[in-house]
Amino acid sequence: ITARHRGGGHKRLYRKIDFRRNQKDISGRIVTIEYDPNRNAYICLIHYGDGEKRYILHPRGAIIGDTIVSGTEVPISMGNALPL
Repeated sequence: ITARHRGGGHKRLYRKIDFRRNQKDISGRIVTIEYDPNRNAYICLIHYGDGEKRYILHPRGAIIGDTIVSGTEVPISMGNALPL
């Protein structure tokens, strides 16, 4: 079975997202905010203090230059990740 005039689409770059946020107590800075067509969502590129770069989902209200941290004793603010 064939379907004419279907398929193709625009080429997409798959970006790997860090959902675990396991960089504990290392602060990171938001460098870019990009649109991810694979998820229909915005993502942020984070540069951590130890030199590592990762993508996370964009927290609403976060802007370029904001600092985020993940860990157990971090303050509760937009973009920070705490364990349940």
